[in-house]
Amino acid sequence: MAHGYTVAVVGAGLVGERLVAELRRWDFPLGELRVLARSARRSVLAGETFEVGVAEPDAFDGVDYAFFAGTEGEKGAAVQLAAEANARGAVVIDNGSDFRLDPEVPLVVPEVNAGALEGHKGIIANPNCSTIQMVVSLAPIAREFGIRKVVVSTYQAVSGSGRGGVEALENGREDVYPKPITGNAIPLIGGVGEDGYTTEETKMREESRKILSLPDLPVFATAVRIPVHTGHSESVYVETEREADLSEVLEVLSSAPGVSFSGDASDFPTPLEAAGEPGTFVGRVRVEGRAISYWCVADNLLKGAATNAVQIAESLVSVKV
Repeated sequence: MAHGYTVAVVGAGLVGERLVAELRRWDFPLGELRVLARSARRSVLAGETFEVGVAEPDAFDGVDYAFFAGTEGEKGAAVQLAAEANARGAVVIDNGSDFRLDPEVPLVVPEVNAGALEGHKGIIANPNCSTIQMVVSLAPIAREFGIRKVVVSTYQAVSGSGRGGVEALENGREDVYPKPITGNAIPLIGGVGEDGYTTEETKMREESRKILSLPDLPVFATAVRIPVHTGHSESVYVETEREADLSEVLEVLSSAPGVSFSGDASDFPTPLEAAGEPGTFVGRVRVEGRAISYWCVADNLLKGAATNAVQIAESLVSVKV
C-alpha cells in the first residue's frame, strides 16, 4: 500500500501501549493508527496522545490490521468483535487466549512456524507470553536433535497480570494474588484444573504442542509469579531424540532466529537486561547425552506479546497473505 495500512489497537493497557511502541519501533508501514477501548477517552500511550475510540463494529471500517491486546476483558473484545472486524476487511491478530487452540486459527511465532499463516481465515492468535519465549528456544533444538520431553519452571513478572500486578508489587495491592507478592514466590498462575495443573501451565503444554506440530509432546510446566516488574525467566530441561554434545547445542542456539545467546556460563541473562528488548535471551546451557538444560529470559510485554504480534503482521505484509 502506497500510503500505508490502517491499524487498530484494541486495548489501552500495558500490552496496548507496547503495541503502539512496537509498531513505531519496527517501522510498520502505518497510514493511520486507531486506539480503541471500552470507553472513549484521551490517553497517552508510548509518549503519544490518542483520542481513544469505543471498540464497536463501525470503528473497524477501513481497518487493515486489528490488534487485540488481550486485556480489554478476557473472553470479551476479540470474541465479540473479531468477526465484525473481519467482515470489514481487517485481519485480526489476537493476544488473548480465546482463539489459540481453535484448530481453524493459526497460533504463530514467526521464527518458528510462519508457514502456519498460509490460508488463515482472518484471525491469527498470538501465543501466551511464557510459551513464546520457550518455543523460540525449543524449536532449533527440536529441528536438530528431536525432542521427547520438556520440563519447565517459569519465574514470571507481575506485569503479566496487567496494571493490577504492577500495583500489587509497587503499592501492596492485595486483591491480585492469593498471597503477597513482595519478597515472595507464588506457584499459582490462573485457576487449578482437575489434573492439578494451572491454566498457565496447561497453556504452555497445549500451545507448545500446536506451534511445534508435536501434538503428543510431554510438557511438564510449573508456573511461578515472582516480584519482578518486567521479564519472564524460565528454567528449561529437554530430553532429545538423539545425543548431543555441548558444542553442537551451542552452535545451534547461537544461529537460531530470534535467540540472543551467550555460551559463557558466567554471562547469563536476567530480566533486567531483557526488559525493553524484543528478543529471547538464552544462557546457562548444560548438556549430558540426551538431556539439555538452559535458562531463558524475555520481556513478557514485548516478545511475549506486542513484538510477536507486530512480527506476525510484518510476516503477513511481506508475503501478502
